[in-house]
Amino acid sequence: MPNAALFLDRDGVINVRKHNGYITSPDEITFLPGAANAISRLNKYFSKTLVITNQQGIGKGLMTESDLEKIHQKMIAEIESEGGHIDKIYHASQLESENSIMRKPRPGMIHRAMDDFPKISLRESWLVGDTTADLELAQTMGISSVFVHSPAEADSGWEEFKPALVVGSLGEFADILVGMADG
Repeated sequence: MPNAALFLDRDGVINVRKHNGYITSPDEITFLPGAANAISRLNKYFSKTLVITNQQGIGKGLMTESDLEKIHQKMIAEIESEGGHIDKIYHASQLESENSIMRKPRPGMIHRAMDDFPKISLRESWLVGDTTADLELAQTMGISSVFVHSPAEADSGWEEFKPALVVGSLGEFADILVGMADG
């Protein structure tokens, strides 16, 4: 898929989500089992692998842009240690109450990615997320969605967004995609 991008949410897809809180330093990030390896395997099928993440902890003053950069450096190092890569990370630091175009489910981060990588075909792309905001963004932008289902999201109303796939992990999505490509 030469013009396809893989859009990945961060918390709950790549790393363990910190419920009722924010990951504010690199030592707080814990990778989900197999996530870094899955990204390495998925890189082969997408022209760009991009992370899109809401990070209102910055807007709340709980961390700085520099803190977030250090967290992302650790994340990238872990992914690279498994032979994978991330082409770019986009984040929205605004508060939810600001109703910013940048915060998911609004499309600002996707628009920025399209500005940076104009050859991306959204129709060929996939977005992997674990919240209804991720699924709503994918639906709005015409991107195929993958819902990483967790018990915390069981009653969130995700079904109404009709994701193309429902998986238990990023690794499971990689297994499915490899099977589809080989089949």
